[in-house]
Amino acid sequence: MPTPPLAPLAPLDHELSPYTGWTRGHWENAADQLLLSVRPYASPRHGLINLPGDRPSWSGPRSDGLEGFARTWLLAALRIAGAHGDDPHGHLDRYAEGLASGTEHPLPTGELDSASPDAWPRMAEVRQAVVESASVALGLRLTRPWLWDRLDDRVRQRAVDWLLPALGPSPVDNNWWFFGLTVAGFLQDAGIETDRASATIERALEHVDQWYLGDGWYSDGPHRSFDHYNGWALHFYPVLHAHLGDNRELLDRYGPRLRAHLADHTRMFGADGAPMPYGRSLTYRFAATAAPWLGALTGHTPMTPGATRRLASGTLAYFMDWEPGRGATDERGLLTLGWHGPYAPIVQGYSGPASPYWAAKGFLGLLLPPEHPVWTAVEEPLPVETGDAAVALGPTNTLIQSTVSDGVVRLHNHGTDHRLGPDEDPCYARFAYATRTGPTCGDVRDNHFGLVLDDGAVTARGFAEPLGSGPGWAASAARPLPGMRTVSVTLVHGRAEVRAHLLVGAPPGTRVRQTGWAVTGPELTGQLHAVEGYEPHARVVAAGSTQFGPDAQVAVLDGVTGDGPTLFVALASLTGEEHPAPLPDLVTAVRVEGRTVRVTWSDGTTYELALDGKAPTVRTTGL
Repeated sequence: MPTPPLAPLAPLDHELSPYTGWTRGHWENAADQLLLSVRPYASPRHGLINLPGDRPSWSGPRSDGLEGFARTWLLAALRIAGAHGDDPHGHLDRYAEGLASGTEHPLPTGELDSASPDAWPRMAEVRQAVVESASVALGLRLTRPWLWDRLDDRVRQRAVDWLLPALGPSPVDNNWWFFGLTVAGFLQDAGIETDRASATIERALEHVDQWYLGDGWYSDGPHRSFDHYNGWALHFYPVLHAHLGDNRELLDRYGPRLRAHLADHTRMFGADGAPMPYGRSLTYRFAATAAPWLGALTGHTPMTPGATRRLASGTLAYFMDWEPGRGATDERGLLTLGWHGPYAPIVQGYSGPASPYWAAKGFLGLLLPPEHPVWTAVEEPLPVETGDAAVALGPTNTLIQSTVSDGVVRLHNHGTDHRLGPDEDPCYARFAYATRTGPTCGDVRDNHFGLVLDDGAVTARGFAEPLGSGPGWAASAARPLPGMRTVSVTLVHGRAEVRAHLLVGAPPGTRVRQTGWAVTGPELTGQLHAVEGYEPHARVVAAGSTQFGPDAQVAVLDGVTGDGPTLFVALASLTGEEHPAPLPDLVTAVRVEGRTVRVTWSDGTTYELALDGKAPTVRTTGL
C-alpha cells in the first residue's frame, strides 16, 4: 500500500540543540510521520489497524488490530492535546469513527473475519484488550474537549460498556494493575461510574505500593524484575493520572518517587541516545523517554529542562535515523518488531505487529507547551558525557559503569532476572549489558559464567541472589546445579572490570567457562584477560547475532576447579575507543591470595575483595 505524503523534515537547529539539532518541530514531524504511515492498514471504518507482520501475537490478529488502533490513538492524542486541539491531518475524525465501529459489536475472539472487520475483542475473553483499554482511555482523557464531549450519546455508552470490565481485578499480577487505574481515571473525569472508578484506583495503588522498594525502584510484580517498565509503566501511570486529575495528594506521594528514579534512569542512556537494552519489551524503544518527560511535566525531576530534551531527543533521533540498518522504521514508515530493524529473538510472544507503538509514550513531552523551558532551553549533556562514573542502583543491586571517552554505558546485573520458571531469558540473565551491544541469543552466551557439562553445554546462571553493592562494585550468588553455589562480584573503574567467581560444591576437575562482551563490528573492542583459575589466553568464538548485528564474536576463558571452593578471576572491558590500550595497562596491580583479591586501579584506588561461600566483603581505599 502506498504511504501518504509526509511533512518535510524541519532543519536541524544546532544553536538551540547543540547535541541533537532537534526541536519541538522535529518531534511533531516524527509523530505525524508515524501516524500517517499506519493509515493504509486501517479496517474499513478504522476500528482496527492491521499492520503487516510475519506472525500474530498469541492473542490473535483481531487483538493485534485493536492494539494498532489503541497505541497509535495514544500517539495521536498526545499530538493533538499538545497542539490544543489543532488537528490538520484529521486524526480525530478517523479515531472517532474507529471508536464507534470497534465498540458497535465487540466479539469474544482474537480472530479476524470479513463479517465484522472493525469489531474489537471483548476483555472477558481476550485479556490483551485490558492492556489496550488503558491507551484508549488515556487518549480519550487527553482529548476529551475535542472528541469525547462531541460524540453521539450512543457511541459514548458503547465505549463505556466496552471499557468497564477493565475496572475489575487485574488478570496479571504486575504493572497490569495500572491499566484499570487508567481507565478509571478517564471515567472519573467524565463523571461515569465514579464510585467504582475510585475503588479501582485505590485498589491498584495499594497493590502496587507493595512492590516499591525505595530509591525510585519498583519491582514489576512480586519477583525481582527491574527493567524499563519501572519508568514507562510503574511511574508513568500513577503520576500522569495524578497530574491530569490535579490530585495534589497523589502527586506528593508518587512524584518524589519519580524524581528519585530519574536520578538513576538518566544514567542508562549512551551518548548516541541509545537506552540500555535490557529486560523485556525492548521493541517499545523510545518509550524509555516517557519518565524524563513526565518529570518535566509534573516538576518532579532532578533534571534541567535542557538535559531532559537532550536525553529525549537523542533517543528519538537514535531510533528515527533513516540511515540503512539504524532506524527503527521500515521502508513503509512502520515501526518494526526489534531494536533497529526487525529482530525476532528479543520479541515476546505477547507482541504483535503493532506492539512497538507503545513507543507513543515517548511523545509525552508534546503536552508541554512550546514556550516551556524544556523546549526553549539550550540542550545540556547527559551524565555519560560529563565524566566517568560507577554508580550502584540501590534496591536493584545493579551497577552502572559509564565512560566519557566513548559514550558507552554498561549495566552490571547482580539483582534482576525475571525468571518465573526453568527457562533463562537472555535479556535478564546476563551479568552485563551495554548501550552499544546486546545479548547473544544462540548457544554461546555473552557475559556469562557457567559450568561445562559432559555434552559440551554450559549451565544457566540460575536465579540471582543479591549480595550487596556499593561504589564501583556489586555482588550476587546463584546455584547453577543442585549442591553448587557461585558467589560472583564485579568491580569496575573507567572501562575496566574485574569479574570474580567463587565456585563452591563442584567436584575437582569440573570445567568452567567465562565469556566476555559480544562484539558485532569494528567500532567496538571487547577484551578478556585471565588473572586466576583460567587458562592463560582467551579464545574468540562466533556467537550468532545480537540486535546490533548478525555476526557477533565473544572472547572465552576456560578453567578447571581444584579441591574445594575454587576462585576464578578475569579482567574484562568493552570500549568504543578507536585505539584502546591493552586491558592489563588499565590496572596497576591485581593480586590473588587464597580467596582474597586486591585490585589497584591506575589512579591509586584500591579494592580488597574477600570471598567465601556466603557473602563477599569489599573494602576500598583512595575513593
